[in-house]
Amino acid sequence: MKIIKNKISLGIRNEITHFKKNWQLTAIAIPAIIMIFIFNYLPLYGLIIPFKNYIPRLGIAGSEWVGLQNFEFLIKTGTIWDAVFNTLAYNLVFLFVGVMIEVCVALMLYELSKKAVKVYQTAMLVPYFLSWVVVAYVLNTLLDKQHGILNNIITFFGGSEIMWYNEPKYWPVIIILSYLWKQVGYGAIVYLASLSGLDSAYFEAAKIYGATKLQQIRYISLPLIRPVITIMLILGIGKIMKGDFGLFYNVTMDSPLLYPTTDVIDTYVYRSLMNVSDLGMSSTTGFVQSVVGFILVITTNHIVNKIDPSNALF
Repeated sequence: MKIIKNKISLGIRNEITHFKKNWQLTAIAIPAIIMIFIFNYLPLYGLIIPFKNYIPRLGIAGSEWVGLQNFEFLIKTGTIWDAVFNTLAYNLVFLFVGVMIEVCVALMLYELSKKAVKVYQTAMLVPYFLSWVVVAYVLNTLLDKQHGILNNIITFFGGSEIMWYNEPKYWPVIIILSYLWKQVGYGAIVYLASLSGLDSAYFEAAKIYGATKLQQIRYISLPLIRPVITIMLILGIGKIMKGDFGLFYNVTMDSPLLYPTTDVIDTYVYRSLMNVSDLGMSSTTGFVQSVVGFILVITTNHIVNKIDPSNALF
């Protein structure tokens, strides 16, 4: 016991000594620490809302404790399962197709000259900084029934106008293309930064032995950035239960006719909160999303650890 106490005392003294030597770095980090505490830790008190029949005038503490009643109601409600399916399906496409395209774009940019990279990189980043509201109205100029550019082209070639915002079957493609157009440029930067940090000696040696560009990509570039790709996939899998609210709400103009193919968990929760004002049910859905995401990250990382520990997130 005495040995344990001595070790604890020694550890505390070492921490104090380390703090005295590096207090300037700690002082710089204080604003970030405070912000994380306020926005990430204080809201954890709200995790008890899913287990209560929340009534605003009674507050969180005064509301009745109902246990798993909200979870039972959520599971038994059949209307949410379409939203769950859409969320999973879209996120799987966004994750795997998005990563593939981002890696390909990064590889192409890596082969360009520095001046060309700056031009293309800037052009590809512009969509990312546009709000989904702006993207929605730009898309509306293409899809509007009477004045939309696409309908004008269709009628010019003898076709009939399409009421895009009334036809759910077209929207999986529109949603996926909109997401990729907006996100790929930003995502490619991560892989481009990884490629830029590779030792050029690998590529010079490959050229000496007569390796083509495709062989250099296959045997040098892709294997060396595989850890980054794996980490991005693990992080993406953690968000697989969360839909991009701006994308699915604004781009579709919240058209009820499109719900069968465009309604995701986040838009479902939003409508539940706005129409029914049931904060308990909305919080329950968000709670389930977070727990499932956490489990998926841990599970995926564990699998990666078993296959190749060097590529795991932790």
